[in-house]
Amino acid sequence: MTTPTLGSQALSYEWIKFRSVRSTVWTTAATAVLPLLGAVFVAATGSLQPDDTVLGGSLTLSVVAQMLAAVVGALVVSGEYSSGTIRTTFAAVPRRSTVFAAKATLVAAVMYVLALLSCSAAYLVGDAMLPEGRYAQGDPLPALFGIAASFAVAAVLGLAVGTLVRHSAGAVTTVIGVLLLPSLFGPLFGNAERWIAGLSPTAALEKLTQTSDATADTVGSLGPWPSLLLVTACTTAIALAALVLLRRRDA
Repeated sequence: MTTPTLGSQALSYEWIKFRSVRSTVWTTAATAVLPLLGAVFVAATGSLQPDDTVLGGSLTLSVVAQMLAAVVGALVVSGEYSSGTIRTTFAAVPRRSTVFAAKATLVAAVMYVLALLSCSAAYLVGDAMLPEGRYAQGDPLPALFGIAASFAVAAVLGLAVGTLVRHSAGAVTTVIGVLLLPSLFGPLFGNAERWIAGLSPTAALEKLTQTSDATADTVGSLGPWPSLLLVTACTTAIALAALVLLRRRDA
């Protein structure tokens, strides 16, 4: 069983590395900035449709930002394998499960807080700049917490993919594909479309942005919160599978 001391040491070590790698830092910064840029652009150009919500319109670039969150998760581990520093990491913390748990905790926490702050700020910008009363207002607060959770889930998914692929370019390409494919190919599965399309954090995010004016038609038959729960469960399963393979491949 992992001791608290070893776990805290691993988490501290991962935080130092996270702040020290330029690719991770810049991708994280882009993740934070994109929702704000999208809100300003939409408000300045008046490009929303009449049935859009203030929250959905303000977060028009949130899907791209979420993909970057997944890329951060992938880079956190695949970058170490590409550079060879993973050997130093395992020498400092020999337990693979502790290293993986520390990485997952770190990327999930960073992306959750970052997304909550950034998307909340984007909503406030959109609410201030968009014409008053033209778009549905609703109560965006619960949705914002769910949106932040979808960013955290995407980051952990990226970490799991990076652990499996171990090559930065391959991990980034794979995780973006994993995010997009369920929505693209869901219609091919007939009656199972709502389940297949809801398997991606991107699908959950798109539904959550409309929950301030939620109806069965606007959020889809699966619903935003069931979709988020389904995505979280699937990501957890993938992460556990990646951990098992990590321990076997490096045994």
